[in-house]
Amino acid sequence: MVNIKRVYEEPSPEDGRRIFVDRLWPRGVRKQDLPFDDWCKDAAPSTALRTWYGHRTERFEEFSQRYVQELNAEPSHWMNLLGMAQDGPITLLFAARDPDTSHARVLADFLEDALDKQQDPSSSVCYAAQFPH
Repeated sequence: MVNIKRVYEEPSPEDGRRIFVDRLWPRGVRKQDLPFDDWCKDAAPSTALRTWYGHRTERFEEFSQRYVQELNAEPSHWMNLLGMAQDGPITLLFAARDPDTSHARVLADFLEDALDKQQDPSSSVCYAAQFPH
C-alpha cells in the first residue's frame, strides 16, 4: 500500500515507512522536526517539469503524463520505493498544498500500478517491458 501525506501532518502508525519525495526541503520545517525514514529526491519531478507545472491545476493532466514519462525513463529513481512498498505500507511525504494535484499522488498511483502488474499472475510480460527505460 502506498499512501501520501503532507509533511505538515502528524505521523501515524498506519504510515509504515515514511519517505520524503520532494527535491527541495519544505520551507518552515526543520529537519529534526520531520519524522521520515528516507529522502528520495530523485523520485521527484525534474526541476524543469516542476517549474513548468507551477501547481497550476489546469496543467495537472499534462504534468502527470510528463512525470510518468520521466519515471519510465529512469527506473533507478523509483525502484527502491517499489521494493519498500513490497515489504509493507509506505507513505510518501510532500509539501504541496493540494494532495490531489501533487506529484506525490502521481508517484503513488504509478507505484501502485507497478505493484499490481508485478503481482498479476496472468501477466507473462517481463517487468522491464512494462516500464521501459
